[in-house]
Amino acid sequence: MTSAELCGCVIVSGMPGAGKSTVSGLAAHLMPRAAQIKGDDVNQMLLSGRVWFLGTPRDEAMRQYELCKRNMCALANNFVDYGFTVFMDTVVQDRAMLDLLLALLSPRPTRLVILAPGVDVCKYRNATRDPDERFAFDGYHQLEANMERDLRDIGWWFDTSALTPEEAAEQLVHEAVHRAAPLQGGWNSHLENLGDA
Repeated sequence: MTSAELCGCVIVSGMPGAGKSTVSGLAAHLMPRAAQIKGDDVNQMLLSGRVWFLGTPRDEAMRQYELCKRNMCALANNFVDYGFTVFMDTVVQDRAMLDLLLALLSPRPTRLVILAPGVDVCKYRNATRDPDERFAFDGYHQLEANMERDLRDIGWWFDTSALTPEEAAEQLVHEAVHRAAPLQGGWNSHLENLGDA
């Protein structure tokens, strides 16, 4: 596998506990030129005034949530433009968020891989993490329903429930080109979707 075959940005999504950070990091190490961009790392750059995306005030939480996505895409664009494949570790909860990411990453090749081991596996993995890495979240079923509704026919829904992180990363690197076709996006489609909302 070369970065020329799997180029651009691979958005690695999934629910908390799906293995996004672990699998995308391992996958990046399997490539000759690759970077991992984690939403958690970008959020940690805010040293004061940070509001968690489920926190209050709600309007500020949503502003910072969007700011994180915008910063992730800006970083991804820089890496891609310099010849690195990017594995972007972030939750894409619905079509509107995917359209925003595609618009911000346009015109670079972008693929969506959704790690989908199932709610029970995600809950278990999240609960057994180191306490500092645990994610306080109880909206698994609603998030799964939103993702299923908006993204079921988009990208590669990758069931990793029976795989080790290493096996999942290897399969991701070797099969993403064929299972996750580059997505079309850009500002025009993003604006059209906003107009339809």
